[in-house]
Amino acid sequence: MIVNDGGIIPGANNGDQSMRFASDLERQLQGYGLTTAHILYRIPDFESVLQTYVWQDYDLAPDFPEMHKFLDFWRTSLDGPLHSVRYTHRRLVGANDWRRVEGEFRLH
Repeated sequence: MIVNDGGIIPGANNGDQSMRFASDLERQLQGYGLTTAHILYRIPDFESVLQTYVWQDYDLAPDFPEMHKFLDFWRTSLDGPLHSVRYTHRRLVGANDWRRVEGEFRLH
């Protein structure tokens, strides 16, 4: 179950929308924001015990293709079944946050 502030979002993966970027700044200018997921999962040998894992990457809201790709990998490749996922997302930089400034500071 994927939960954000009490609401549930669909777990459907809308295909591979990942793109290659030259830098994190370029990703942010393309609309990516920092997504942090707090994942609770059950330890395979002790199903009554919950373990925590924190995942963080740049992702696109509201579909979160990178997070869904990671969770799909978890479900298919790892033994610990997921219990819950809480996440937060924040756009750090947008294209409107940049402006051209000309000037020079001389030191010494």
